Amino acid sequence: MQKPPSSSDPSPSGSTHFGFQSVPEGDKARKVAEVFHSVASRYDVMNDLMSAGLHRIWKAFTIGRAAVRPGMKVLDIAGGTGDLARAFAKRAGPTGEVWLTDINDSMLRVGRDRLTDGGMILPLAVCDAEKLPFPDGYFDRVSVAFGLRNMTHKDKALAEMTRVLKPGGKLLVLEFSRVAKPLAPAYDWYSFNVLPWLGKKVANDEASYRYLAESIRMHPDQDTLADMMRAAGLDRVQYFNLTAGVAALHEGVRLS
Repeated sequence: MQKPPSSSDPSPSGSTHFGFQSVPEGDKARKVAEVFHSVASRYDVMNDLMSAGLHRIWKAFTIGRAAVRPGMKVLDIAGGTGDLARAFAKRAGPTGEVWLTDINDSMLRVGRDRLTDGGMILPLAVCDAEKLPFPDGYFDRVSVAFGLRNMTHKDKALAEMTRVLKPGGKLLVLEFSRVAKPLAPAYDWYSFNVLPWLGKKVANDEASYRYLAESIRMHPDQDTLADMMRAAGLDRVQYFNLTAGVAALHEGVRLS
């Protein structure tokens, strides 16, 4: 396994991480888009294989913590194939408003088609989480599942998510995180051997799944992300480790 750059590794001005590579900031969104254009049609199948179905349990926990009620307005960012948006819409009911958004139109089309096939029509938007096209204080809940680590400026994205929340609204961030240390060697072996192999065999795309494994290692750990959420203006920030830290759900409330 290639050693990931540490947080103390110098980065050239105007550069950011794409997996373990350092790339110009302006190139990251395009490179991430290429990954998700490639994997969109097999995304859910690969998620089930990669996590042995655990991602469904993690999402169910997130849905429960969101506690969406009838009439609420909810924004699902990087919503991909629409799992969370579908569940939120059922809870928000006909008086609610649930938006499914993604920066990647291939992923959004898959989500739209799955929702339509299930008899559900939701408002959709292709948009960048760092520049959300919604007014201040509009949503009761904002969620992002397995998308924050792919964003170039996570601090800007978190600030935007906070901006569009109503006072009393909650942000929920479900993301891969730092696994418990005793499990790290086995998890690393699985991530850098099994995941690319699955990507090659199932999605015919080994490189994209190697990037996904690398991007997890470059994502802030649990405590660092909690601090970033506080810096974005959120209070009552807490996180829940899921499956020994393979994933974590962070949540915070905008109080004013």
